[in-house]
Amino acid sequence: MSREQRGPNEKLGTVLALAGISNAGLARRVNDLGAQRGLTLRYDKTSVARWVSKGMVPQGAAPHLIAAAIGQKLGRPVPLHEIGLADADPAPEVGLAFPRDVGQAVKSATELYRLDLAGRRAGSGGIWQSLAGSFAVSAYATPASRWLITPADSSVAREAGSAEGSGAPIKVGHSDVQKLREAAEDARRWDSKYGGGDWRSSMVPECLRVEAAPLLLGSYSDEVGRALFGASAELTRLAGWMAFDTGQQEAAQRYYIQALRLARAAADVPLGGYVLASMSLQATYRGFGDEGVDLAQAALERNRGLATARTMSFFRLVEARAHARAGDAQAAGTALKAAEGWLERSREGDNDPSWLGFYGYDRFAADAAECYRDLKAPRQVRRFTEQALSKPTEEFVRSHGLRLVVSAVAELESGNLDAACEQGVRAVEVAGRISSARTTEYVKDLLHRLEPYGDEPRVVELRERARPLLMAPA
Repeated sequence: MSREQRGPNEKLGTVLALAGISNAGLARRVNDLGAQRGLTLRYDKTSVARWVSKGMVPQGAAPHLIAAAIGQKLGRPVPLHEIGLADADPAPEVGLAFPRDVGQAVKSATELYRLDLAGRRAGSGGIWQSLAGSFAVSAYATPASRWLITPADSSVAREAGSAEGSGAPIKVGHSDVQKLREAAEDARRWDSKYGGGDWRSSMVPECLRVEAAPLLLGSYSDEVGRALFGASAELTRLAGWMAFDTGQQEAAQRYYIQALRLARAAADVPLGGYVLASMSLQATYRGFGDEGVDLAQAALERNRGLATARTMSFFRLVEARAHARAGDAQAAGTALKAAEGWLERSREGDNDPSWLGFYGYDRFAADAAECYRDLKAPRQVRRFTEQALSKPTEEFVRSHGLRLVVSAVAELESGNLDAACEQGVRAVEVAGRISSARTTEYVKDLLHRLEPYGDEPRVVELRERARPLLMAPA
């Protein structure tokens, strides 16, 4: 269904020409993106011709899918106003801004929090369904550069007016901030143990909407405000990480951008670096190794002389992951060596941030193994994977599952099919206990690599064991 618009949509026609997409090509892309979100769309070249020549505006998720399809081709986000569809729901714009003004930053973050809940409860599939495929690594360019130029706001004190909500505005105190920090700590623990899709982990967006948003819109001193922005940034980054783990890349991107802006308001440079490192890992995972390097180096640059040794080690490790994905073995090796050096310099009494509690030698070894997997050096993968798996723990179940898959790949590339299948079986068992699309993708990659040995009984058995995992709803 479409609704009429006055005159031809010249903006849409111009952008389609710029992107080099035909009418039939756009229809196909929109239908495919809809299918990824469970929508059955049957647009064709005639539909697109009506959008362009007659100015008809498709209803529902279609305008957002059109923007996403063109954005994929151009390699950048495409706002609705650029393609003449600004009258459609403006939801895709929410969360992508990195405002210079603190007040606008609060508005941007709280709009995103409210939008997420509306999306989760909408009968048509929600806002993230509308945002299908709209992840664009270029959306990180402005946030990263603005954070590098000004990593802290001068003042964040706020006096809220009664018109900003029902009843009197909240006077925020340190006890309110402490509740948010405790929520973040609980969420980190559940996420590591059960995956980002577990219902306990998925309560984070609800916490942001119900708890964090009213506080951000309340009244607070500069001191309390800094702490509030820091706690909110931690929770927002966690929401992004969980979305990333469950395959909602477009949602993760928006949460990360807002988390970085909140970290700037908190004047917490290490936390801002941690958000940038999360952005880097997402870009690297999506295949944008060079951009991942830029984001990791942005985290490093502002934290020289500020962050603890262990924090700097993690940032260098993330940089190594990006270099490896980009195929630069020398740069990856240099970054790994630096990461190990920083880790050796860390001490038990260092004032490490609470959010870094997951990082130690086992995590260093696990990521080093993934670097060498990307660089196709199976002997090094096996060496580091053995270290990473030497201390299995119930606290970090998802990480243990990912490491088992990486170990299986290394065994396979070393010619050890039996060992590869054995590790694969163990990985599938772990993956079945958690809710993590990322872990499932790792298992799928292993099975793909095993296809040349598809008739081997051990491979058949592994494939059968993995079937329930692969058939589970996303």
